[in-house]
Amino acid sequence: MVTPWLGIFLSTIVAGLTIAGMSDYRRYFVAGGTYFFTVVTDRRASLFANAQARCLLGSVFRRCILRQPMSVLAIVLLPDHLHCLWALPPGDSAYSDRWRWLKGEFTRRWLALDGLEQPIGESGRRERRRGVWQRRFWEHTIRDEADLERHADYIHYNPVRHKLACRPRDWPWSSFHRWVALGHYPIEWGRSDPAASLKVAGE
Repeated sequence: MVTPWLGIFLSTIVAGLTIAGMSDYRRYFVAGGTYFFTVVTDRRASLFANAQARCLLGSVFRRCILRQPMSVLAIVLLPDHLHCLWALPPGDSAYSDRWRWLKGEFTRRWLALDGLEQPIGESGRRERRRGVWQRRFWEHTIRDEADLERHADYIHYNPVRHKLACRPRDWPWSSFHRWVALGHYPIEWGRSDPAASLKVAGE
């Protein structure tokens, strides 16, 4: 079942495609403008085990997309981190600006709801940091269609890799079912790790 907040993400995926095979990844790939990201909560806190936090993140993503258009090609949300694939408009490489706004806006609204944060040391307080996100994120520029496929597989298999689900289809907080509907995967895909050799920083 696809949860309502996740539809905010999935609505940004190119609609109406009939995916027959690997060559169709060319329709997603933007040279120099397609990126894979890993973003982690502060101290690996299980922030997104909280339904309110998941819902808020969806709302903030939607506002970010309205402010600075992009396509979220694939995404998975785990309790303490997320992975996603973005395609930015041609000539636009401002993903850092988007993440800065996204993390800051989520933090502001989460704390306004009395959401929990992790303890911050003296240096962090001097820098006016809050204990919601790790300061950095990890980015990989997608090189070609094959690289896009590998990272999409990595995203959708990630809940199984972390022993949070037996199969990708069992994890509701990812774009897997959308990719099934588009014909990328059979519903039973993911009985073995399709991207076991892929090393991802921040994982």
